[in-house]
Amino acid sequence: MKDTENVFLIGPMGAGKTTVGRLLARELDLRFLDSDHEIERAANASISWIFDVEGESGFRRRETRMIGMLTEQQEILLATGGGAVLNPDNRTLLTDRGIVVYLFVSLEQQLQRTLKDENRPLLRTPNRDQRIREMYEVRHPIYSELADIRVEAKRRHPHLVSKAVKQELNRYRMERAAAGRDSPPCKH
Repeated sequence: MKDTENVFLIGPMGAGKTTVGRLLARELDLRFLDSDHEIERAANASISWIFDVEGESGFRRRETRMIGMLTEQQEILLATGGGAVLNPDNRTLLTDRGIVVYLFVSLEQQLQRTLKDENRPLLRTPNRDQRIREMYEVRHPIYSELADIRVEAKRRHPHLVSKAVKQELNRYRMERAAAGRDSPPCKH
């Protein structure tokens, strides 16, 4: 049973987890954290540098340690990196310590949103579209299975997505309470 106010945003790169997360955290009176930003801050280096020096495996080890530390805190809204769900330990931490919200965007929307993004190490490849398609095929089923709530980000303004997430959180908590598993109401 989840009796925490923690909310964890998962989803692919380009879904708007950081932008929506900041807005939603203010709405819910939670402290906003972004796991990638916290990794950069702790390492005093960019994600790109970590990938260049330690490779993806080095970054993923840092990511798991950081998610472990961040999810121990209370009353936070955490935006995770798109690949955080690949590690079973991260999946357990997220599901055990908060409410997991999947910000869903279609493959086509993700391709469009990341078209000109040069800051993502995993997209430094000659065929970005193919790489995004491959990640989508692997990650989408994991996001779907892990999520307590799924909200479509589509082409909506971040404020509207934030509002939709808040509504779904309230609905989720009311359903849990009705089932006999009390959960504190969403803060206004």
